[in-house]
Amino acid sequence: MSELPECSCPVCKRACLPFDVVDFNKSCAEQKGVFLKLSGVPVYYYRCDGCGFCFAPSIAKWSLKEFEEKIYNDDYAVVDPHYLMKRPHQNHENLMCMFGKVSGRISHLDYGGGEGFLVKLLRASGWNSTSYDPFVNKDTKVADLGTFDLITAFEVFEHVPDVNALMSDLSRLLAPNGIVFFSTLLSDQYVHERERLTWWYASPRNGHISLFSKASLKLLANNHGLNYGNASNVFHFLWTTIPDWAQDLKPNNTEMPL
Repeated sequence: MSELPECSCPVCKRACLPFDVVDFNKSCAEQKGVFLKLSGVPVYYYRCDGCGFCFAPSIAKWSLKEFEEKIYNDDYAVVDPHYLMKRPHQNHENLMCMFGKVSGRISHLDYGGGEGFLVKLLRASGWNSTSYDPFVNKDTKVADLGTFDLITAFEVFEHVPDVNALMSDLSRLLAPNGIVFFSTLLSDQYVHERERLTWWYASPRNGHISLFSKASLKLLANNHGLNYGNASNVFHFLWTTIPDWAQDLKPNNTEMPL
């Protein structure tokens, strides 16, 4: 059996070796005791010893069609039952609490917004909101969208095969005094050198192929001219200059307490 090749870290370009292997059908539903039948397809994750980024390069090479056929198909709701309704409603409530008072002053883009249900809720609440998703809006060019004061990307980063392309898109779409508010679970407490990859979030059947440490998120943002701050282990911000409508967030380069 031939050894797996080294792979360059997409964030810091350091050479990485295979970290661990899981079955393709490993899903986030296992956290709630739901286990899919083993597929027999191995998915190898690599982990960068430099920045802590953990990724699955074999799946990252797939085409959009392959992602649609193998992951985002009719069975996707089995492994992520909340993506259609519950999560958009929760995100709507959070955004109304955080930015509802200034919603009339800002333009908003929900990046990776699926069918656009969150944007429908926000528009009903008086927001100037647009939804963009590369799987739904295949004929839309990012360069044609314009720029936005607030960009949200909920549960997007861990699904992205090309993290530098994602950050380039966000940099291009963000207004000079704008903020990106996004969610992804940090790996620092869960993925460690010389330990097996048992973390429930490392689930290829959900499309979770890019797992970020705090250091890797900060480095990726800085590589694209953006500052990074986190509000928690789940919620994060990117910015160049903090706008007046978001001064209460008081972000800095390492933390952004709400």
